[in-house]
Amino acid sequence: MAPDRTLIFVYNADSGLYNTLADMGHKIFSPATYACQLCALTHGYFSMHEDWANFLAELEVELVFLHRDEFIGRFPALAPQLPAVFLQQAGSTPQCLLSAEQINQCQDLPALKGLLEQKLHGA
Repeated sequence: MAPDRTLIFVYNADSGLYNTLADMGHKIFSPATYACQLCALTHGYFSMHEDWANFLAELEVELVFLHRDEFIGRFPALAPQLPAVFLQQAGSTPQCLLSAEQINQCQDLPALKGLLEQKLHGA
């Protein structure tokens, strides 16, 4: 895969210490109503799952991780439902690779990894 491609993972949560603490509490005390399936699948309460980190390290593409407010700040013309994963070719506007609907249908990490691999190889 060409290194001029970037995967942008966008969480359905805002950045900042207060928001991070609130999200951790929500994941612990009310996981069924947690609003970000991307985070729920890829992170524990405090950090990224090792299996996910190893999977990402094998991808031959640049990786960027953004919260909702950070994504809006960088790409104000885009207004996707979140969470989402975008693929950006060098010098172009990011294109949605995995939609919120697709991510939300993943019930576990292997399903998310398989879907991402499928979409990347078809892109």
